[in-house]
Amino acid sequence: MLKTITLSSVILAGNTSLVSAGGMQDPTIAAPPMAPAPVMMAPTPVAGDWTGFSLGGSVGTGDVTIGTGTPIDASNFGVHAGYNYGVGNIIVGGELEYSRLDFDASVLRLKGRVGYDAGVFMPYATAGAAQLTIEDGAGVKDTGYFYGAGVDYAINDNFRIGGEILQHEFEDFNGGGADIAAQTLGLRVSYSF
Repeated sequence: MLKTITLSSVILAGNTSLVSAGGMQDPTIAAPPMAPAPVMMAPTPVAGDWTGFSLGGSVGTGDVTIGTGTPIDASNFGVHAGYNYGVGNIIVGGELEYSRLDFDASVLRLKGRVGYDAGVFMPYATAGAAQLTIEDGAGVKDTGYFYGAGVDYAINDNFRIGGEILQHEFEDFNGGGADIAAQTLGLRVSYSF
C-alpha cells in the first residue's frame, strides 16, 4: 500500500508541475483574418463604336427668311439614313436626310459629317448640298448648301439621340432673284447596326 501512495504522489506532483510550468494552458483561438474593405472605382468611360449604318427620325423648329422679309416659323420632321466610319478617334460619315416643313415645303440634304469619338458622345461638324422644294401648286425647287454642328449620344450599342443646328442658303432661288435662308434646330434619334 505504501508503494501505491508514493506512486500516486509522484503522478500528482508531476501534473502540478506541468500546470505551473504552462504545459496545460487553455487553448487560444486565433481571430479569423478580416476581409479587406471594398475599393470603389470610378466607372471607365465606354469608348463609342460609331462605325456602321444608321436609320432614324427627327423633329425640329426653325426660321425661314425669303429675301429681306420677316422670318417664317418652320416646324419640321424628317427621316435620315447614313453610314459612319471610325479612324482612331475621328469619325467620318455621310447621310441622306429628308425633312418636311409645316408650310408645304421640304428639304432634301446630302450630308458629309466629321466627328470626334469622345466615348458615348460624338460632337461633329456637317456640311453639304440641300434641295428646297416649295409645293404651293407649282412645285418649284432649287439647290443650295448648308453647314452646321451637332452632337450624338450613345444610349447603348444601337440607339443614339442627338441634337443638330443647321444654316441653309439658297441664293437666287429658282432664278427668281430672291435669296432664301433657313436656320433649323432638330432633335434626332437613330438606330445603328
